[in-house]
Amino acid sequence: MNHRYPFIVVEGLDGTGKTTLRKGLFRLWEGLYGVTPLCVLTTNFLAADQAGAIVSGKYQPNAGNRDAYLSAIAADKRATLDRLVLPQRPARPVIADRWLLSELAFFAVKHGMRASETYETLAAQLTVAPDLTLVLDLETDASMSRAQARQGDAVRADWDVHDVQSRVRETYEAVVTKPDQFPLLGDVVRLDARRPRSEVLLAAWDVLRERQLVPSLAAHAEGGETHG
Repeated sequence: MNHRYPFIVVEGLDGTGKTTLRKGLFRLWEGLYGVTPLCVLTTNFLAADQAGAIVSGKYQPNAGNRDAYLSAIAADKRATLDRLVLPQRPARPVIADRWLLSELAFFAVKHGMRASETYETLAAQLTVAPDLTLVLDLETDASMSRAQARQGDAVRADWDVHDVQSRVRETYEAVVTKPDQFPLLGDVVRLDARRPRSEVLLAAWDVLRERQLVPSLAAHAEGGETHG
């Protein structure tokens, strides 16, 4: 019997626990079902001719490269869907670290674009929605404190500042409260990221089960479950 595993997106401010949740979901799929998920990013540099526009648009955003960057990430997401997500879904779940919601926030904060305007441009290229977008919700002060406590150079001086992160959270809030206007986000569920990480993982897994995005263990053992 053919299977179609879910395409899941994890969104949230830096420091909300996206990586921890993705790792937890990865291990649950492997441990319970013996299936290794494919993990992707919001941009994967699969549209090679757009790489320069992606780098400059993300790290040196300005009015001159705005449209080229938006076009580039649309092309990259289309390539990611065509070359990674869709071919792999018969074999494994796909888990994305950010996807559309983060792009809507970026263009709102860096370029003053309405989320609906950014969405319209991206939607012209993308015809497949995730099954589920999980949004880790946490107050800006708390998320920034967590992000700054991490090791390495994950914190960006032009992005991980209170004003910017607050505006990102405001954009998230404005979008997820109007899901019908942004159908390519898929089913959107907010998770309280103030809770311990183990509880957040359990809550996310419960959401997957409630929406029948994971098979029952009994059905899996019998080899008879269909997803989607």
